[in-house]
Amino acid sequence: MKIYDVTGAVFEGMTVYKNKPEKQPRIKPVTNGYVTESRIELDVHTGTHVDAPLHMVTDGETFETIALDKLVGNCKVLDLTHAEDRITRADLESFDIGPDDFLLFKTKNSWDEAFSFEFVYLAQDGAEYLSSIGVRGVGTDALGIERSQVGHPTHKALFASQVIIIEGLRLKDVPQGEFFMVAAPLKLIGTDAAPARVLLFDGVNISQ
Repeated sequence: MKIYDVTGAVFEGMTVYKNKPEKQPRIKPVTNGYVTESRIELDVHTGTHVDAPLHMVTDGETFETIALDKLVGNCKVLDLTHAEDRITRADLESFDIGPDDFLLFKTKNSWDEAFSFEFVYLAQDGAEYLSSIGVRGVGTDALGIERSQVGHPTHKALFASQVIIIEGLRLKDVPQGEFFMVAAPLKLIGTDAAPARVLLFDGVNISQ
């Protein structure tokens, strides 16, 4: 069995959305004798994370409403490295996608070490198409599921259909195929997102 850790590392100076300084994590080790205890200041959208509806929906549901069993199970990695700008419905129609699928988008974003303002994103028509199918969730290798779309229609289309959104995956070394995913976010209450450790297991397949 092979395990892929598709989580981005968290450290001061890491890549953050739009290179905004206020989004940088702050880690402060405090040492007293031989005992060290570190404090961390962390945006809930840091690195690999799971969004909650509150992120883009007024009075939307907060993070604890996302059931853990929706984040653990079979998933499909889709090779979309050919996509130059956005992932559209036409791009997705060539794949075998069914209800309750959890889809992870492998794009050229996975090779970016610095933030790209031209990252590949999921277009509104792609989000609406996946919502109409009834997928369980989508994951992207960008720090955002959409880019410069007025009103954030991609987020809203997915949230309206209770589709889970994972952002900030690192999929460069993962081939297209089916895997067993364990996405384990911090157990936060009342927030709009939570950082997560995401692991893909090759050779494990459990019926939903």
